[in-house]
Amino acid sequence: MLLIRKMKHKTILFTLAILVLISFGCQQKKNYHDKVLKAKASTVALQEIEAFQAAKNTEFKNPETSPLSDKYRKNFEGLDFFNPDSSYIVAAKFIRTTEALPFLMPTTTGEYSTEVVYGKVYFELHKKKFELELYQNKELMLKRGYENYLFLPFTDLTNDEETYGGGRYIDLSIPDSDMITIDFNRAYNPYCAYNKKYSCPIVPKVNDLQTRVLAGVKAFDKGY
Repeated sequence: MLLIRKMKHKTILFTLAILVLISFGCQQKKNYHDKVLKAKASTVALQEIEAFQAAKNTEFKNPETSPLSDKYRKNFEGLDFFNPDSSYIVAAKFIRTTEALPFLMPTTTGEYSTEVVYGKVYFELHKKKFELELYQNKELMLKRGYENYLFLPFTDLTNDEETYGGGRYIDLSIPDSDMITIDFNRAYNPYCAYNKKYSCPIVPKVNDLQTRVLAGVKAFDKGY
């Protein structure tokens, strides 16, 4: 009887050991799978950021689309960007503001742009929680290709140092769900940062981020 109990005990231990090994193997496989997926996602994100930077440089080199005057465009080689950083790609909660009324957003030339707060986004960056407003221009939305366009202007603690003092912009599209991706690597300067003849919307105070956003386009160097 004692021998039978010992055999049963050994069988149980052996079974438990097998289960532990299987579980460990599955976990290792899962971790490897997750790492591969993250690596692929990071590679795709990097490629998209590089494509964005290349498109911006092409825009600035082309005399038909560049905000630069001939004086600066002549020696222009490329914009100064922060290094691509996937930590500045955030998934934000999107909440539509259905009852928002149009308002006049002041610009750098003293004119006004008619905007509406289309929605608000809530996200975390640098372990802090933030809230920003997204705007829709009532005139621009009537133009072909801009039906779903949303405007995200923001300021942060790098302004007047690494970045343009007036803040930066990000172009977004109306999301299909209650989540939206905000890639601060795509933050760019308003045209008035390069040429005072342009009229640029001034970033509302509610869209000030009390953190350093080390991503996107840096301040314009007049030495170009």
